[in-house]
Amino acid sequence: MRWLRHLCAPSARRLFPEASLQRIAAAIAASESRHHGQICFAVEERLPLRELFAGQDARAAAQEAFAQLRVWDTAGNSGVLLYLLLADHRIEIVADRGYASRVGHERWQAVCDDIQQALSAGDAEAAVLGGIAALSDIVAEQFPRARGALDDGNELPDRPVLL
Repeated sequence: MRWLRHLCAPSARRLFPEASLQRIAAAIAASESRHHGQICFAVEERLPLRELFAGQDARAAAQEAFAQLRVWDTAGNSGVLLYLLLADHRIEIVADRGYASRVGHERWQAVCDDIQQALSAGDAEAAVLGGIAALSDIVAEQFPRARGALDDGNELPDRPVLL
């Protein structure tokens, strides 16, 4: 029945209208003033049927989006992707290799769990904003911005991506 649920996915535009996307972009921009990391947010309504039938799952789709959006291509290997797959009700975080020995899976999973709980309460924007705040705290611990740094270091667009 996964395919049936897959066909009935909520609309990304309905969950995240333009004003919501702008507030999420502003939150990402504000968070990046605290650190030298890059946070991206992407939403995919459903996987294409050919990928679904080929057995692709949310994690593989998130890793593909991470590559497609070039989140891996930051100077400090400090990119993080927050990915929502609406059809499967899945949240994935893909972090660049700069976090590999610094942040354990359980820490990323705790952020996903908090977002899932907030999404269950019915406010998608608030759930994502909370997730961005939590990710920003993690990134700021690992890649803090030096006091008095003049460059904004924004290597990736802050605007959410609807895949």
